[in-house]
Amino acid sequence: MRILGIDPGLQTTGFGVIDVQGQQLNYVASGTIRTTAIARGDLPARLKIIFDGIAQLSSQYRPDEACVEIVFVNVNPQSTLLLGQARGACLTALVAHDLPVAEYTALQMKKAMTGHGRAAKSQIQEMVRRLLQLPGLPGTDAADALGLAITHAHASHTRQALAQTATLQRRQHAMYKAGRNY
Repeated sequence: MRILGIDPGLQTTGFGVIDVQGQQLNYVASGTIRTTAIARGDLPARLKIIFDGIAQLSSQYRPDEACVEIVFVNVNPQSTLLLGQARGACLTALVAHDLPVAEYTALQMKKAMTGHGRAAKSQIQEMVRRLLQLPGLPGTDAADALGLAITHAHASHTRQALAQTATLQRRQHAMYKAGRNY
């Protein structure tokens, strides 16, 4: 199974692609989509770059599943709204390529990767490097995206096992706390 992880951002969107064979995780690619060359006030053009970038990744790497970080309210509500629009561009591009999308909070990813929900970015980078046996540290945004993909790889095994033993029904409440699937 190939998983595409996305860490959405309006200026820098991180991505990471891994292959999963049983419990074995293999690094495929990672990097960032940057919109910094576009004027800050030109939101539609920046969203188009993000959408097109995610669409190109989906076509190039042909993932089986995707996962995206869930955004919470920050100190600045305007920043949260802008980030939500970047996240929407990512989700739309993934769904347009008929990919199943899972969502995880930063806290869930950090806890899955390091055992601590308040882990520093440097800790995520180091754990990603170790788990994927990379020669060096990935960038922070790419490391977060790879961390999301790794989290999904481990969580999907549990979800599949549960699905085989019981009928899973989507809950409408507490979706932010438990993550979401579409």
